[in-house]
Amino acid sequence: MNAAYLFDQNVEFLRIAFWQIIMAAGPLLAIALAVGLIIGIIQAATSINEMTLSFVPKLVIVMISFGLLSSFILTQLSDYFGFIFDQIVNIS
Repeated sequence: MNAAYLFDQNVEFLRIAFWQIIMAAGPLLAIALAVGLIIGIIQAATSINEMTLSFVPKLVIVMISFGLLSSFILTQLSDYFGFIFDQIVNIS
């Protein structure tokens, strides 16, 4: 194996790892962003500047969505780690 092949293979592994990070954390971050934006618009429209009004609903909705998406996240990560462990076995 030459150095260019190993470098390309490592770059591909990093690309896959970054994609898995996006797939695992992206839905939760998007939900938190959407909820924060909606609550911010409501606060701006009603001139209510209470900090707990933005924090508590966002926390509750993110925790509920984490519970609903946990099987998807676990499946994504277990498939990724299975792939990585297969690649480790293929190296030796």
